[in-house]
Amino acid sequence: MPSNLSPLGALPARFRRARVLVVGYGDVGARVARLLAPRVRVLGLTRRADAVGSGGATGSGPAAFMLRGDLDAPASLRRLAGVATHVVHLAPPPGSGAGDTRTAALLQALARRTPPQALVYASTSGVYGDRAGAFIDETAPVHPGTARSARRVVAERLVRDFGQRAAVRTAVLRIPGIYAPGRPNGTPRARLLAGTPVLNADEDVFTNHIHADDLARACVLALWRAGPQRVINANDDSRLKMGDYFDMAADLYGLPRPPRIGLAEAPSHLSPERLSFMQESRRLDNTRLKRELRLRLRYPTPATGLLPKK
Repeated sequence: MPSNLSPLGALPARFRRARVLVVGYGDVGARVARLLAPRVRVLGLTRRADAVGSGGATGSGPAAFMLRGDLDAPASLRRLAGVATHVVHLAPPPGSGAGDTRTAALLQALARRTPPQALVYASTSGVYGDRAGAFIDETAPVHPGTARSARRVVAERLVRDFGQRAAVRTAVLRIPGIYAPGRPNGTPRARLLAGTPVLNADEDVFTNHIHADDLARACVLALWRAGPQRVINANDDSRLKMGDYFDMAADLYGLPRPPRIGLAEAPSHLSPERLSFMQESRRLDNTRLKRELRLRLRYPTPATGLLPKK
């Protein structure tokens, strides 16, 4: 990748000697690896025995050398000790329980030998809970409204404590809804085709977004530019209510706009998980993302990123 296309530009020699481990090698993890693979050694963690082995920046395979390990089986993570100078942790917590045993197991494995120099953890903006549409920066206290978000708060605390204890520069990215054409469930098209309703304007909530490509670039930049134990909101510049987001997408795709319903009617039309997103309203401030990571958003709003590249 030419340096003028890299999210970091020209890299010093110490960067080129880095070994980056991507944990949670899904869509965003693969995007991170593709950004880094031409410049550094990239390792990925997988549970699949058939996926273990070499990869590269080109071809149909992964852009990382895949290591076998399971965050739900701590003994399988022993080989991660000392393997990487930098870590991007994208794996979610378990779907139940009060804590995050996966993050705890990963950090324990990384601490067995020389710990990494830096670790970036992908958290969620859901840790802020409902703020009635208020603007929120990273100094706002966490107030999770769901068990899902509460587990993320635990994970953030584990990462922060690990950084302080092991002298590792950690960064937590608080991420809203991720979208991108070509990403699994990455656009509202299927929901629009299904005619899934949204809330009436007077009861609607503010929602926040980030394109998967911009998120991957934020992860890479945070590895080298984020301050120690720093929290950063990783969202774009949009200030949309959820219904307006779906209306905009419908107009872009040439589809009918979704029907509107009242909040009292929503439980009979929506799953509990989807309904939970309609009960939290906040607008995220992304000043740190731009000022400290110096990220220039390629997709400042979903209107610029929902359509496939031509």
